[in-house]
Amino acid sequence: MDLPLRQMYFPLGYPVEIFTNHPMVLEAAFESFGHARVSRDAPALQVRVGVVFRVSAVCPPEPTRREFNHLYTLVADGENQSVLDLKTGTNFTWVTQAAARNVDYLRYNFLEKVVYLLLGASAVTDLHAACVSKNGRGVLFFGDSGAGKTTLAYACARAGWTYTSDDTSYLINESDPPRVIGHSHRARFRLAARDLFPELEHCPLSPRLEGKPSLEIRTSELPIEHVAPEASVDYVVYLRRSPSGSGELIQLPFGTATERASQELYSAGDIRSRHERMLQALSAIPTFELHYCSIEDAIASLNELIRGA
Repeated sequence: MDLPLRQMYFPLGYPVEIFTNHPMVLEAAFESFGHARVSRDAPALQVRVGVVFRVSAVCPPEPTRREFNHLYTLVADGENQSVLDLKTGTNFTWVTQAAARNVDYLRYNFLEKVVYLLLGASAVTDLHAACVSKNGRGVLFFGDSGAGKTTLAYACARAGWTYTSDDTSYLINESDPPRVIGHSHRARFRLAARDLFPELEHCPLSPRLEGKPSLEIRTSELPIEHVAPEASVDYVVYLRRSPSGSGELIQLPFGTATERASQELYSAGDIRSRHERMLQALSAIPTFELHYCSIEDAIASLNELIRGA
């Protein structure tokens, strides 16, 4: 398939060139990656997306993901698929016009997934963690789904901390001391966040990967003074929210962050082995468990942690 259109983007600051035969693909890519312009010292990844010109008004279902070692597929149906070789970076995506016209569907289910899979196989290790910092010291928030990673990170940012990411951070491979990159240009909330933050009340809904509705808002439109795409990792905090929590920080053994983060990896085969090795960078980071109920108590404890440093 001839792909005459091309454009360079810089997700997480890394150069990625997208080739396609349809301008809607480049428009969707700009929505996802157009915020970044800094290029890291890395060869450009190439992503190819072909649009099949067939009449169809039905947007395809969410793709099913399958992985074996360094081979990865995203398959929605017979005409909407991605195939990736994560070892060589070779990849190809083809979608129908109906999928290309649905910008959010194309972004969340194919473009962003493909790009971050390729970056995760070559430059970064993704973590299910939020990141904020204060006085130059970064804190990673880990926790189960619903523990409050995004809301606490945003609440810290509203209170003067520097915001780097909501619930996904990317550990820069081989960084010493460890550093992470985040999507500091936007924040994605669950609908329940409207009850905590009045400024979110009138924000429109956006579909997320796997069909979860959410609020996606540019941080430039939020009451946040400080954002940074990158931060050091000086502390790791596991969130334990409960009705009886009082904002208590309990120190955990060194190595806890490495062990738990390794259990949450989605990669397989050789790539997983590399990610496990990269996560050793967290083994010497002071790690705590934060038991809290109110956001105010949590922020107070985190301020004490930074002051104690």
